[in-house]
Amino acid sequence: MLLHLVTSSPLTPACPSPKRRTCVVAAAVLVTVRCAASSSSSTPSSSASEAAAAGQRVAKVHSYGTVDYERRPPLRWGTLYRRIAVGHGGRPVGRTLGAWDEGERRLDKWELCRIAKELRKFRRFNLALQVYDWMTERRDRFPLSSSDMAIQLDLIAKVRGVPHAEKYFDELPDAMKDKRTYGSLLNVYAQAMMKEKTEDTFEQMRKKGFASDTLPCNVLMNFYVDSGEPDEVLAIIYEMKERNVSFDVCTYNIWIKSCAAKQDAEEMEQVFSQMIADESVVANWTTYTTLASMYLKLGNSEKAEECLKDAEKRTTGREKKCFHYLMTLYSHLGKKEEVYRIWNWYKATFPMIHNLGYQELLSALIRIGDIEGAELLYEEWASKSYSFDPKTMNILLAWYAKEGLITKAEQTVNRFVEKGGNPKPNTWEILATAYMNDDKISEALSCMEKATAVKSASKWKPRPTNVESLLASFKEKNDAEGADRLVSVLTSRGCAEDEEYKSLIDTYAFAGT
Repeated sequence: MLLHLVTSSPLTPACPSPKRRTCVVAAAVLVTVRCAASSSSSTPSSSASEAAAAGQRVAKVHSYGTVDYERRPPLRWGTLYRRIAVGHGGRPVGRTLGAWDEGERRLDKWELCRIAKELRKFRRFNLALQVYDWMTERRDRFPLSSSDMAIQLDLIAKVRGVPHAEKYFDELPDAMKDKRTYGSLLNVYAQAMMKEKTEDTFEQMRKKGFASDTLPCNVLMNFYVDSGEPDEVLAIIYEMKERNVSFDVCTYNIWIKSCAAKQDAEEMEQVFSQMIADESVVANWTTYTTLASMYLKLGNSEKAEECLKDAEKRTTGREKKCFHYLMTLYSHLGKKEEVYRIWNWYKATFPMIHNLGYQELLSALIRIGDIEGAELLYEEWASKSYSFDPKTMNILLAWYAKEGLITKAEQTVNRFVEKGGNPKPNTWEILATAYMNDDKISEALSCMEKATAVKSASKWKPRPTNVESLLASFKEKNDAEGADRLVSVLTSRGCAEDEEYKSLIDTYAFAGT
């Protein structure tokens, strides 16, 4: 699997998560850092012949006379996936799986892993983890490989936090602590920006012979770029060359990023030239969008646009991510017409546009100041969506809050709820921000309490800046009751013992409290 790396600066395309960091997950783990496979440049005829040959090999291996896997009835995983994704009946995933397994058709591991993969693809990590938890409880039917455990470890870190992932890894049988699970743990630490543990885990992998692959080297290099230590990348590059570890597209993309982080355009272009000369690697759209991002960061808009045109030439029509990056990067260039051109191309290529596609365009239109277009797009999404993902609404809501358009913000949230949507905690905090900007402190506090009341696995905590603004207002107005209610919010979200929040509470404490 090749991975795509784009800078984590504000030039990075919008995503469902507010802090998307480029990263890599070991082996079978679907990761946040993305890259299209270099094989996508193969000609249709060669791809077809390879697929046919692969099919013949499968038939040869699996036709035993009693079971012909090629003639099995089509698997209905898609129907079950949709039930899980939309929260069928409001039931936990385990109950939905159990009901299907007993009443519809007995599930097999392939279907469950396919469903989990699709959920991870759309960043539904909590749901994907529940699928793996359900399989784990039935290991006699669904034996898990080290690749499965690497995926589960990654999901645990995303949903429950790093300490739980560490505990999971520690309890793995020694036989399962291989390059896949170690690589997943390495990625967990890198994503969490835990330098000492990232470096220690890589050193352990090196001693065990697990660092001889490209992937862990890419993880470590990308960590150094994201942590503001781009000079460390070159040492890993030299080590890879010395140990004959092959480079992939991702390796070169990280190297290019490190050059841009050092503001060294000349070195960046030298690395790109070396990549072009490397016959084992084919530069694809991911390379050119990475270059475009870096040129934007360096202030060279002309070269950035040239790179985007090169990326378009290498778009295969199978990668939605490419369209997302193109829309975002063109919006950073202020190219409104190009943003709409890519969007129309996107819609003509894919019969269904998912929430993420709308989120990317909505962010792009707001970025270039086309608010009328953004509002029309939001209405289009609201009329077609069946899942009512609040992340889409939050993008427009945040702009209303920033501009002080409280009435529009309220109307947007109310219509969303009326249509069956469930606002997330950060939805209420965005609305609270709008109220604070208009000195409507009582309404802002009510929104914070609504955020706390949302029943979900969210790790939401109110932003310290918002907490400080509310506490300062309560102090100024001698509103001890309001301050107490806010402290209750903080306590319910586990903030009361956090030093940053404790400092704010102490600073604005009322006399005698």
